[in-house]
Formats: sequence, C-alpha cells, structure tokens
Amino acid sequence: MHRIKISSNFATHFKKGIVKMESLIKFVEEQQIKRDVPTFRAGDTVNVYVRIKEGEKERVQQYKGVCIQRKNSGIRTTFTVRKVSSGVGVERVFPLHSPSIEKIEVLKLGKVRRAKLYYLRDKVGKQGRIKELIK
Repeated sequence: MHRIKISSNFATHFKKGIVKMESLIKFVEEQQIKRDVPTFRAGDTVNVYVRIKEGEKERVQQYKGVCIQRKNSGIRTTFTVRKVSSGVGVERVFPLHSPSIEKIEVLKLGKVRRAKLYYLRDKVGKQGRIKELIK
C-alpha cells in the first residue's frame, strides 16, 4: 500500500465536509500518475518490462509486441499488447500507471490509420505485419 502525504489543512477540510470526495479521489490519482511514460499509440511495437513476484523472489519480465489499442481515462489508462508466441496469438492488457510496470520502450513506430487494431487477430503470418513509420 502506498502512503500519500496529505496536508493537514486538506485533511481538516475533508473532515469538516468542506472538501468533496471527488476532489479527494482526484488528489490521490494525481499523486499516483507516472510522469515518465513514453508517447506511443496503436500500431507501435513496444517492449514492456513487468515486475513478476514468484514466491519471495521478484524479477522483471519483458513482453514485446504490437500495441493494438489504448484506452485513455486518466489514471485508469490501459493498453493492450499482442504478440505471437509459438504460433499462438497472445494479448495482454496493462494498466499504464501500474507500479508493476517498470518501464516501457517504444521499438518501432507503426503506420496505421485506425485507433483499434482488432483486425490483426484474424491475420496470420506476414499479413499481420504493420508498416514502419519512418521519420
């Protein structure tokens, strides 16, 4: 559990009912948002470093794939990464501001004209490739 520092003035106003619950939630969310997130969108190839806890040990696992969607809603922003592992398509949804995500690397920028790339689920082999955007 993360500890959040709240000023004494804010806490007394909240106890008296002057500050609403929405503003308290907004305050807590602003404290939890990560600032060092790279800009990426659907179609980009990303490498996500995820912390995995196995028993008492903790390690970092890479998950490399194509971002097929991104849902933006403040601290609840999520993105879905798709990769093909042993001939089987695997998708994983990551919360963008999760403490379990160590870092995100953008490897390639994809040239796509859609925000949600669900059509990639039906493509097999070379058909599922995305053209690279060259700057």
